Formats: sequence, C-alpha cells, structure tokens
Amino acid sequence: MPTFDGTDARILLALVQDPRQTVVAMAERLGLSRNTVQARMASLEKRGVFLNFDHRVSTAALGYPLTAFISVHVQQQKLPQLGAALAAIPEVVEAHGLSGREDLLVRVVSKGAEDLFRINGKILACDGVERTETSLAMNELVPFRLTPLLGRELDK
Repeated sequence: MPTFDGTDARILLALVQDPRQTVVAMAERLGLSRNTVQARMASLEKRGVFLNFDHRVSTAALGYPLTAFISVHVQQQKLPQLGAALAAIPEVVEAHGLSGREDLLVRVVSKGAEDLFRINGKILACDGVERTETSLAMNELVPFRLTPLLGRELDK
C-alpha cells in the first residue's frame, strides 16, 4: 500500500478548505504542478481516501433535525443479514458493529419523537434484534473532522 505523505496531506487540507476549487487553482496555491496534483488525487481516490459526497449533506436541512444513537443487541448468528435489513431503513444513516456489551451502534435521523419511535420499531422488527436502547444526540460537541490528523502529518 502506498504511503501517505505531507504532499497528500497538503492536498487534502486544501480540499477541506475549498472543495470546489479546480486542480489548477489548487496546484498554484500549493506550489505544485497540475500533473502532480492530478496524479496524487487519482492515487488518493484509488486508495479509497475520498468518502461519498452524502457525508457533507446536513440531515437537519433535509427535514430530519433529531439524531439518535440506538444500541442494538442481536442474536449473533443473524448478524450478517441484519446489515442489509438496517440498510433498508432510510433513516439509518450509519451502523457499526461493536465489541463490548452492545452488538451494534446505529445512528438514525428523524423528524421528531414520534418518528423516532416508528424508526426504533422498524429496527426492533428486524429478524435477529433482541432489544434496543436509544440515546438522543443533544448537541454535537465535536463535528466530524480530519483537519487535526492531516495537520499532524504536516508536522512530521
């Protein structure tokens, strides 16, 4: 696997600061050739560095202001098909398998409390789900960010 270096970090930081800039503008700003920036971006894309654009869309702006995290306890032998069942629920925006007391942590968005109740019912109805525990997100203290990690690479 190719290594990640300071030039890659500089390119990613430039994209974080202005994701709509052209390759030519970025190359000029970074003091690199257009070909270098294009080749590096192609390599980063091939290595799966770039996530889908939907990570940048606000669910609140789409009419889903309430975010909740649902801890799901499951029958372990039914875990493989449970991922597909959760993916079929549009309000499930993320799900992770966990070690520890809970088996899954599912992030959902909803229009309000009644809608969240409905969504939780859909999760409970999935084959293999034993029980759930729901926690409302009251405030986002640290939004998703990678800038500090990218900055660390530049400090090396």
